[in-house]
Amino acid sequence: MPHLSTSPAVRPAIGADRLGIGVPGYAHPLLAPVEWAELLRFSRVHAGPGRAAPLHWTVLNVADGPGARPDPHCLDASGRLRNAGLRVLGHLDLTYGVRAFGELVADAQRFLDWYRVDGFYLDRCPTGRDELSEIRRLTAALRSMLAGTHAPDGGRLVLGHGTHPYAGYAETADQLVTFSGPWTDYRWSQAAPWTAAHPASRFCHLVHGVPRTHLDEALRIARWQGAGTIWFTDRTERAGADDPAGSPWEALPGYWDEIVSRIGPGVSE
Repeated sequence: MPHLSTSPAVRPAIGADRLGIGVPGYAHPLLAPVEWAELLRFSRVHAGPGRAAPLHWTVLNVADGPGARPDPHCLDASGRLRNAGLRVLGHLDLTYGVRAFGELVADAQRFLDWYRVDGFYLDRCPTGRDELSEIRRLTAALRSMLAGTHAPDGGRLVLGHGTHPYAGYAETADQLVTFSGPWTDYRWSQAAPWTAAHPASRFCHLVHGVPRTHLDEALRIARWQGAGTIWFTDRTERAGADDPAGSPWEALPGYWDEIVSRIGPGVSE
């Protein structure tokens, strides 16, 4: 798959020279202390002088967004990650374009004020051409809010489409989630032709229900389709796809150490 240079409006992902990990959102640190601690250990083991950690970003979702007030446990967990040089993204739920612009900007400001996030993960992002102008408006506002903050490289914006959107969305953010769903669908999926005009650092795949025996196959699919960031887990949804209580992302995969061994230094794309 040909990978061409990005436009000046977007920035390549951390560790873009190799496949890396994006964490779509663990449970609250009180419920998942091992998971949050493991992110630090993972990056300390695999990062080094002149080499970026293969953890590209992790999403902080306090309570369907930043919550009503600062959460001390989330402050501590996200602060530890940021102090270790890891990128933390605030979770903004676009509800497929239903949420008002003002509500989203207000949530983003709370994330910046309380948690000093390094960017935003725009979950349930619309995919259609008709909604593109409103997403451009939102991402421009978020870019402006991130400008001049501590966020490295001006911050990071990830659009959580979950499927391939209209091609114009590629110019509005740093990375697009072009697959989010079960292994049973992923193993037969195909990349949209327009993605071939962009480097792998522009795309992310989130896949649940991946059997341990198919982990290598899943990694091959990601590389073949040109995804630079992945999250694979053997965990499955326990409720509806839009119900956070049933999220397959809230805990570590059962084969976490095996993913680490395959994603760490020495694994080429």
